Amino acid sequence: MRPPHLMSAEPIGERIRLLRQQRGWSVRHAASVAGISHTQWSRIENGLRSADNRFLLAEIATALRVPLSDLTTTGALPGDRGQVREAVHGITRAIIEADLDYPASVPLGPVAPLLLQLETVVALRFQCDYLGAAKLLPGLLSGLHAAAFGPERAEALRAMVLTAETASFVIRYLGEPASAVLVADRARQAAAALADPIMLGMASWSQAHAATGIGLYTRAQIIADQGVGLLRGQHAAPGSLELLGQLITVSGFAKYAQGDVAGASAAVEEAAQIAERTGQSDALGLNFGPTNVAFWRITMEADGRDPGRAVEIARTVNPQLVPAVSRQVGFYIDVARALSNTGKDQEAVRMLLVGERLAPQRVRLSPIVAETLRGALERARRGAGWTELRGLCERVGIQI
Repeated sequence: MRPPHLMSAEPIGERIRLLRQQRGWSVRHAASVAGISHTQWSRIENGLRSADNRFLLAEIATALRVPLSDLTTTGALPGDRGQVREAVHGITRAIIEADLDYPASVPLGPVAPLLLQLETVVALRFQCDYLGAAKLLPGLLSGLHAAAFGPERAEALRAMVLTAETASFVIRYLGEPASAVLVADRARQAAAALADPIMLGMASWSQAHAATGIGLYTRAQIIADQGVGLLRGQHAAPGSLELLGQLITVSGFAKYAQGDVAGASAAVEEAAQIAERTGQSDALGLNFGPTNVAFWRITMEADGRDPGRAVEIARTVNPQLVPAVSRQVGFYIDVARALSNTGKDQEAVRMLLVGERLAPQRVRLSPIVAETLRGALERARRGAGWTELRGLCERVGIQI
């Protein structure tokens, strides 16, 4: 019998079938509502096509009238679920209690130790140690909430924006993308209280990114474009140009997801021009620069209609030029998806193994990775590369 920590998570295709059947819909009807072919829908349900395309999954979720997270959330491997549930609960509770419209329930303390703690949390996030970051976030949020009512209010609010932005990413990659939207809204509240255009822009970035995680691409574009409007003409402030470029990029990504290829291309081209001016930068923890813009191009093409183009772009990119492990592993996951969807499963598995070495939590907890691997399994049960593929599948929690 397979050990409990290696039991398989439910495939996304099976969830789609169950939701469709609960509505009493045929495959043809469901596919027509989603605007895709019935053959495509059927192949996804039956595991003959990997359900690892985020744009397509968003269309299916919309057709089924369920949140995208109903299709993609795995929570964690069974052996880790207790830790993840506890971590998610801690962050969610702390972010709700950190409402700036109400006084804090913890004693007021100095901001300086909290800023040092924020540096640690940000470092853990970029190393993809999400559980490690999650253990520190509740106390940090509570402390900053209290400090926001004291003499160091401005500094506390600025740190609250950055902490909420970090918490939104952490909780998203712990398997709760819908909760990430709630968390990101606390960044908006803190930035509004501060009335600082840069922090308002950071809050827009956090909210827009969280919205893409649950397939709300129109909403993401609206938020990102609003942030862009705030930052036009603010280029003298440190980090403002990088933030402008990041918001333009995510707006372009959202446009691409909605089928506006020309608008997306123009946005990413503008972002690339800004990146040439900034170079690869660590301002505001955004990791903005030419390489990061290339990462976004790869993501768009991997989820679009030309994964081969994503592979072509990837071969010209050195991911190590971006120091954040989180961005590097995102690159390897996206390239693996593109490779797998162009018939290069062995190369895809190698990419995922590199990503796993860099960030085990990010790779092993990703439902998108699991779907890519399920597709590869169907095509390579006993062929070349089976040993590596089998080992990775077991660590991700897929029943062999």
